[in-house]
Amino acid sequence: MTGQRRSAAWFGATGRAGMIYRSWMRNQGFGAEVFDGRPVIGIATSASELAPCNAHLTRVAEAVKRGVWQAGGFPLEFPTMATGETLMRPTAMLYRNLMAMEVEELIRANPLDGVVLLSGCDKTTPAMLMAAASVDLPAVMVTGGPMLNGKYRGADVGSGTHVWKFEEELKAGRMTQEECFFAEGCMARSNGHCMTMGTASTMACMAEALGMQLPGSATWPAVDARRFEIGQSAGQRIVEMAEEDLRPSHILTREAFENAIRVNAAIGGSTNAIIHLLAIAGRAEVDLTLDDFDTLIRDVPTLVNLMPSGKYLMEDFCYAGGLPVVMRQLAEAGLLHTGSVSVTGKPVGENVAAAENFNTDVITTVEEPFQPAGNGTAVLRGNLCPGGAVIKQSAASPHLLKHQGRALVFDTVEDYHAVADDPDLDVDETSILVIRGAGPKGYPGMPEVSNVALPAKLLKAGVTDMIRICDGRMSGTGYGTVVLHVTPESAAGGPLALVRTGDLITLDVAARTLNVEVSDEELAARRASWRAPGSPYTSGYTWLYTEHVLQADQGADFDFLRGSRGHSVPRDSH
Repeated sequence: MTGQRRSAAWFGATGRAGMIYRSWMRNQGFGAEVFDGRPVIGIATSASELAPCNAHLTRVAEAVKRGVWQAGGFPLEFPTMATGETLMRPTAMLYRNLMAMEVEELIRANPLDGVVLLSGCDKTTPAMLMAAASVDLPAVMVTGGPMLNGKYRGADVGSGTHVWKFEEELKAGRMTQEECFFAEGCMARSNGHCMTMGTASTMACMAEALGMQLPGSATWPAVDARRFEIGQSAGQRIVEMAEEDLRPSHILTREAFENAIRVNAAIGGSTNAIIHLLAIAGRAEVDLTLDDFDTLIRDVPTLVNLMPSGKYLMEDFCYAGGLPVVMRQLAEAGLLHTGSVSVTGKPVGENVAAAENFNTDVITTVEEPFQPAGNGTAVLRGNLCPGGAVIKQSAASPHLLKHQGRALVFDTVEDYHAVADDPDLDVDETSILVIRGAGPKGYPGMPEVSNVALPAKLLKAGVTDMIRICDGRMSGTGYGTVVLHVTPESAAGGPLALVRTGDLITLDVAARTLNVEVSDEELAARRASWRAPGSPYTSGYTWLYTEHVLQADQGADFDFLRGSRGHSVPRDSH
């Protein structure tokens, strides 16, 4: 044993301490040779039947183990919590920071020289990347891959995206409940995460764009044999990374985040990527701001024709060549930092140089893009959102991007749902729905409730979109003219808390402004009478969350978790 590796502080120790560490590991049948100083590789798996997107990761872990053994490492799988958006209440986002904390501490507390991170559903990927950035041991991410394309009545249907569409059809009387039940099984027909360009697919692509995932691995379907080949390759590569001491701090640079921001624009990715990338950057101690997500993408066209903005799904994106094709085109257009290092040990430009496009209808060209430059996510400012707000232009209706309308205000999303089907609701297609109480502190957890279905009376009249403004988030699978992440949130005393039904609100996306047409004097008078909502939480994790969560423009991480705490070996109690 060389004593040079981090794991040697455990397995290379002499006397009673070393005996304890080694002997208890041998009760699993490991021979003495695994303690010879080879790299010990943790496999952090968020596999859970309570997180359907991640349920198959146990099989992926087996493939990773093969690769680690082949490369001469010692693989040790360990479970982490799984923040599955599909089942968790009130929202998985409430638990992203808890998962990040847990994964960080598990890595630091154990005899690991490197780690492979297995994620799936949309919060598990950023949580693990946040943890990896904070502990800064060699790490490779392997996302679980999307489901196969949904198929319903001869047409492709997308998970998430068609949930919203089917709900609208049901409310409008154009679809029966029985048809919806049948469609459910058609929409989710294999292991994997959402196969639209929702947040799970987006964050898988972000992990690859950042350089933390092997090239081409974000898009292979969960049930494709190549998903397991990728796991095996990741197992081999992490052993080499441990030898090279190639850590997240070498990869997660300012240039890497700029690459990810531009890639997100090019793929028509989820607005949730903004919050997650800001949180990861905060852990990596990279100076990244909300405004970067606007200024960096103005010259970036949308190249990928995927739901919810387009018509194809992740399986099609994969077969067309996947993310390397997009990154190669951005590189050739001078929109990518090609020298950024990735987990391959090579610069990203070299990783994607040979990528081929096999379907230009799915992945269009920079010269003839799916949507022109400047159509990505816009960051808004104004007296309604002094800390910023965002809108996904590619999923919005062009005629609503400059609009003034009368506010119809609801203190909670439940208040809106209680009257949404009322045929006498005082609303028309020019109205602007304002839903507050959905921010990080206010809900708590900043749920994906912003893209509420339109009032039933408007759906029945054929209206397909209207402006919605909220301090919460929107599912990456969703669509519509929805202003999100209004900061500061209403529960923190942001101006959204002061808006009243009947106020005029002006949205001008081209000018990047969002304002309520109320005088400063009137807003000040309203603020003087405003009282912060009381919190029902006096103990437990939710209390900790509401006390320490940052606002959306800082990634909604905990104030005490930003930055890197390193991977020094903890004290030995033996």
